[in-house]
Amino acid sequence: MAESADGPGKRPSITDQEALQFHSRGRPGKLEIVATKPMATQRDLSLAYSPGVAVPVKAIAHDPSTVYDYTVRGNMVAVITNGTAILGLGNLGALAAKPVMEGKAVLFKRFADVDSIDLEIGTEDPDEFISAVKFLGPSFGGINLEDIKAPECFYIEERLREMMDIPVFHDDQHGTAIIAAAGMINAIHLTDRDIKSTRLVCNGAGAAGIACLDLIKAIGFEPSNVILCDTKGVVYRGRHEGMNQWKSAHAVDTPLRTLEDAMAGADIFFGLSAKGALTPKMVKSMAANPIIFAMANPDPEITPEDAQKAREDVIIATGRSDYPNQVNNVLGFPYIFRGALDVRAKTINMEMKIAATHALAGLAREDVPDDVAAAYRGARPRFGRDYIIPVPFDPRLIHVIPIAVAKAAMESGVAQRPIVDMEAYKAQLSARRDPIAGAMQRIIERVRRTPKRVVFAEGEEEQVIRAAHSFVHQGLGTAILVGREERVRAAAEAAGLDLADRGIEIHNARLSQRNSLYAQFLYERLQRRGYLFRDCQRMINQDRNYFGAAMVAQGDADAMVTGVTRNFSIALEEVRRVIDDKPGHRVVGVSIVLSRGRPIVVADTAITEMPSAEDLAEIAVEAAGVARRFGYEPRVAMLAFSNFGHPPGERAQRVQEAVRILDSRRLDFEYDGEMGADVALNKELMTAYPFSRLKDTANVLVMPALHSASISTRMLQELGGATVIGPLIVGLEKPVQIVSLGAKDSDIVNMAAMASFNIGG
Repeated sequence: MAESADGPGKRPSITDQEALQFHSRGRPGKLEIVATKPMATQRDLSLAYSPGVAVPVKAIAHDPSTVYDYTVRGNMVAVITNGTAILGLGNLGALAAKPVMEGKAVLFKRFADVDSIDLEIGTEDPDEFISAVKFLGPSFGGINLEDIKAPECFYIEERLREMMDIPVFHDDQHGTAIIAAAGMINAIHLTDRDIKSTRLVCNGAGAAGIACLDLIKAIGFEPSNVILCDTKGVVYRGRHEGMNQWKSAHAVDTPLRTLEDAMAGADIFFGLSAKGALTPKMVKSMAANPIIFAMANPDPEITPEDAQKAREDVIIATGRSDYPNQVNNVLGFPYIFRGALDVRAKTINMEMKIAATHALAGLAREDVPDDVAAAYRGARPRFGRDYIIPVPFDPRLIHVIPIAVAKAAMESGVAQRPIVDMEAYKAQLSARRDPIAGAMQRIIERVRRTPKRVVFAEGEEEQVIRAAHSFVHQGLGTAILVGREERVRAAAEAAGLDLADRGIEIHNARLSQRNSLYAQFLYERLQRRGYLFRDCQRMINQDRNYFGAAMVAQGDADAMVTGVTRNFSIALEEVRRVIDDKPGHRVVGVSIVLSRGRPIVVADTAITEMPSAEDLAEIAVEAAGVARRFGYEPRVAMLAFSNFGHPPGERAQRVQEAVRILDSRRLDFEYDGEMGADVALNKELMTAYPFSRLKDTANVLVMPALHSASISTRMLQELGGATVIGPLIVGLEKPVQIVSLGAKDSDIVNMAAMASFNIGG
């Protein structure tokens, strides 16, 4: 139904003028075409068009399946309408439908990285519409029909599915059905009902209503327990007025004739009709713990306030974003098409819809990550009466729904390109929305093979507990939470987390049998730096960073992650009082910048403020080691404001000296400098310096000072669309990573994995 993405329980305040300004400012509309290949030189144009384009043309003519290799078809969906049923506004015509269709295309891209284009067909004749669409198959991997009135939409979809060998999906029907059915499954679970004996009344016999009944019966509802109503009352066998073949398929033998009659004793109400269709009196007549899906838009059949006033035990969902349990089609169509496209499905069948339904229902029952709470201004949903359907900004949707759909397509025989490695596919899906997920996958896989014991130093913080829980749940190792046990368990219980799982330990520093050993160890390190034994005892007993670092230093844990409640520099200072630098190495901060699928290692982004030439040389060696640990052959650019002596300057001279120091060490990786960032990263510009030792663009950038490193990485992240991981600490004898102040649980898990992997080792 509704496809707004406002937070649960947050009423949006949007004026008409704001909406018009949003759609008109800058370039009018919400879409543009962006080239995915470089178009900077004559050679680029020759490859993109004539004469180079002739080569893939011939290849596709020889083998049509290669169209997926050389064009966008495999990731392109057409959103098509004639504007006869626009988003609750009625028949306003094809032209008026364009803003909605553009919005649909934007949602495809935003949520599932599916490219999409809107097509508005200027006819209300179903056969003319079919004729206009049926020849579009070579252009698209799928067709999303939208905002077409019933009953013509049934006929149009059926005919196009017969004619075309790509998925044709009318989202108003099936999308609404899938989301509503997922919520219904969870509501049935919460009210301890048996689906076989549950009675459901559906008011509204249009596209969505019919699709809902088709799906819930396929899931397991007894047809005799399902009653369909329309504006003329109950759809019963023998009725002639206002009937068609799609309604007739759901007619039942019953003496009931009105919606009010049907609602008496009903367990579930599905409303896909009009404001006010369901009255408080009808709600009162329903069975115990009634379940109501009032999905009319923009105003539901009954408001949650009125339903809850009539019955305190009601569970209610609507199509509105300003109430809990929103039936929002954006939870379905992007991910359903994602899975269908990735296996090149010939159609979207009932098995795929059922798989999507159960995957959505299952996701709502899982713990919600920080990313969701952040998207909804700190409101963290938890499975229950007000949270039976996932919310649109849940980052897990991208790797849960498409996998379920793809598996169902393969098992039902409609997939033309089966996926063999589902774990690799899951990683690819995650990377589509989160570049960090793609970069982290190799690390995660290695950590799973050799799980480690990781200290989560700030163990009383909710996001740290969530991170520890996720770390163990993903099979990455044992999580050691440092904190007072009663507070850790209370915080976990408040967050809805079960710490009974094996793999999570709680260590209270003050009560630990090891604290005297740790205190003595710390005293031996600090006694000549002005610290008394009682100072060290207090530090171990009261400061979790000292206690956690001592655990790692003494071999009681393998790695540590901290930083949620303390500034980076303070946390690092505390850790370095306990853990030495690795012999022959220096401690540096390294960040990984991910931009357009291109990983770049940047150093030093955290430790050395104004490095000398010797410092820069050592930083280069450490950063090259990080690149190798990530699996890349390092090509190190020593950056400055100048290129190979021009213009001259003091900082440039230090970089030149650093290169000479590296020359004296006979290293086994490529490096050169001083050079500007543009030359280091642009192969065309690099050709102006044929003497450069770098055979290709740099993947390691050594900055001339900490301020330039920090400014550039933060600027890239904010303005350049890049993703930055880090700073990562490199060069300690034992692996410790420090997250940013107030980090989310997903960030903490990633840093814990980095510590387990020992990225600096």
